[in-house]
Amino acid sequence: MRILIYNWRDMVHRNAGGAEVYTDRVAKEWVKQGHEVTLFASSVEGRPEFDVAPGGYAIVRRGTRHGVYREARRYWRSEGRGNFDLVVDEVNTRPFGCSRFVRGTPVVALIHQVCKEIWDYETTWPLSIIGRRVLEPRWLSWYRNVPVVTVSESSRESLEGYGLKQISVLPEGYDESSGGTVGSGKETNPTLVFVGRLTANKRPADALEVHRLLSRKHKNLQLWVIGGGPEEERLRRFAGDGVTFFGRCEDNVKQALLGRAHILLVTSVREGWGLVVTEAASNGTVACGYDVAGLRDSITASGGMLSDASPASLAEITGEMLRRVASGVSRPQVGGVASWAEVAGGILSVAAEQGVVRSKIVDRTGRWIATRSIDEGSGGPVPEVLS
Repeated sequence: MRILIYNWRDMVHRNAGGAEVYTDRVAKEWVKQGHEVTLFASSVEGRPEFDVAPGGYAIVRRGTRHGVYREARRYWRSEGRGNFDLVVDEVNTRPFGCSRFVRGTPVVALIHQVCKEIWDYETTWPLSIIGRRVLEPRWLSWYRNVPVVTVSESSRESLEGYGLKQISVLPEGYDESSGGTVGSGKETNPTLVFVGRLTANKRPADALEVHRLLSRKHKNLQLWVIGGGPEEERLRRFAGDGVTFFGRCEDNVKQALLGRAHILLVTSVREGWGLVVTEAASNGTVACGYDVAGLRDSITASGGMLSDASPASLAEITGEMLRRVASGVSRPQVGGVASWAEVAGGILSVAAEQGVVRSKIVDRTGRWIATRSIDEGSGGPVPEVLS
């Protein structure tokens, strides 16, 4: 099968995040299963227009942050039409709206989360009001009758609130080999860690405030901040003693730091899932975070604790968790996730169930065994999905 993925960024983009990791892992799995995969994304300075990613899928880079949506339509008209069997329309706030210009080829949408409150954090008035009340509802209305894949029950509920109907929840993907310290080698001093883009909607300043409040009772309490972004300079200015900024780290460094810390702090406005919570759990580190969409799914599944969305409330439960960790009572678990092979197979299963891809056979890990193209139907029964 020839699969085209539209996503606003690829893995080498300086602002790449969890959505790009998801796209990369799924694309690699599809290549392993024997599919031809192309990712269309925005241009990256110093990178070629046509590229091949590690893992074997093709990349086409065109357009700026905003111009990529126009270039996506142009690409389909000039090079895409007739050359793909399935289009995956990945929505990150502003959608590509593939169902409005793709004709003759099935479309499945991938929506990790909605924006909602994030508009208030990442844009100024009046755009924040226009975005939240006008643009996002209008954009998502395009997907009311499109098969949609999302990653948590929280995101499903939010999407249903916008009137979307054909929503399937698949577990967040996770690579078991990315963890592995399993709680060994913990720091001597109590250590909190924040991991994520240093942007307003992730609320990293709240993590610094939690550290400040707890430092009154917990001597030598450390906070490690992993990640970069527009908030970094401001955060560094008012960070207190015991706060260390590591910047954007290679994955092996991030995993090692997660394993040495005692508690992960997660303070986002909302998430689709919050993969870092699962990564921390796999390294023996429990999470404390805000009771918001996405995090209430991932933190609950990993054995962590939720609080109201305020630093004082989060500091209170984090203090309790520090006591539990010290006494050996808290034991994080990796829950609510699946292998990337299962996720990749699941997306194609959704396509089949919605009548997008009519026939396929996969094994229990999601590995593609055989396929029959949409036009090859013999009139016989559709092969059974075994996963």
